[in-house]
Amino acid sequence: MNDQIQCPVETATPATPGRGPMAGYLDYARIGPVSRPALAALTTATTLATRVDPADLDRLFALSEAARTSAARLLDARPHEIALAPSTSNGLFTVAAALHGAGTVLVPRGEFPANLYPWLRFAGRGGPAVRLVGAAGQRHITPDLLRRHLTPDVTALTVSAVDSLTGHVAPLAALKEVLGPGRLLIVDAIQGLGAVPLEADAADILVSGGQKWLRAGWGAALLLIRDRCAERLAPGLGGWAGVTEPFAPQHPAPPLPGAAAHLATNPDFLAAAAIGAAIDDLFEQGGPAAVGARIRDTLADLLDRARQAGAEVLLDGLGPHERAGIGTFRLPGHDPATVHRTLEAAGLITTRRDEWIRLSPHTSTPGAAADLLAEALHTLTHRTTHSQESTCPTN
Repeated sequence: MNDQIQCPVETATPATPGRGPMAGYLDYARIGPVSRPALAALTTATTLATRVDPADLDRLFALSEAARTSAARLLDARPHEIALAPSTSNGLFTVAAALHGAGTVLVPRGEFPANLYPWLRFAGRGGPAVRLVGAAGQRHITPDLLRRHLTPDVTALTVSAVDSLTGHVAPLAALKEVLGPGRLLIVDAIQGLGAVPLEADAADILVSGGQKWLRAGWGAALLLIRDRCAERLAPGLGGWAGVTEPFAPQHPAPPLPGAAAHLATNPDFLAAAAIGAAIDDLFEQGGPAAVGARIRDTLADLLDRARQAGAEVLLDGLGPHERAGIGTFRLPGHDPATVHRTLEAAGLITTRRDEWIRLSPHTSTPGAAADLLAEALHTLTHRTTHSQESTCPTN
């Protein structure tokens, strides 16, 4: 679920080398700058990869296994139910390739394109048909809406755990209850994993890269395929790394047990080390619940400052546990591009989606970021008010 990366303007305050992102960096929903633990693991793995000693190579491979074990703890899964894919998109394409046969996959209309194209590409190529669902003006699928679309041909629902624009947290457990055991719940978790607790046990299949809230960089994504649905997925993209005897005299050889059956090749061992360290660091910080509480508190402060400046918050009625680490606003009467540029000039890095400005802080975001936001928005509103007053005709 990568948004297009744009470099901040030169007027933004630069980050100090070795000190992490700048104080006003509020764009973790786009890119989470690599954390120190992930960087240390990546450096160690890179050093191992420069050597030819078999013991060092064994240590490098072991880092990948350790990452799967840590991911299993995070997702309440067994290690063999986890594989490491190159990215969220690759993991979703892997699942789409595995779902052969008749049926229909439901996709909410507001889904990020990364969770749409895999199903579109394989529809008509042995995969199930695709049906977009959603009420007018509604981005999120609710249990009631799902129930109305649950025709006999539906075999799966694919949904983001957290909406990339609004920050809305999908009710995964309630959606799975409506689907029942006979239909799959497939979850793109990249905007939630590492930011807030997720009802991951409700997901039959879950995919998430590490470059956003986990702050692990690119190259590794978690692919969870639970045992309860493993027999329903053929190893569509499974290659030599996904079989029991890659050098067997005859092929295809039997697939490996668990999620590994869907691997096309070995994972990026360096990236695996980084995502494993990032997950371990998440637990060191108290786990998803503790980290999520801090992120939500920081976001609430930012959104309060925006409201005080006259901003309209998207889905402002969400409850405290219905919004993850993402909040989005617009400033009525102001050009969104101008608002975005003004924030950048003040040292605040955000994402603009049409008329909306998206804020996504992390636990490392200091309180000074809210002050910067308030000052920047005050500058905009004060400038407009002063301009209007100066152009009013006198009596």
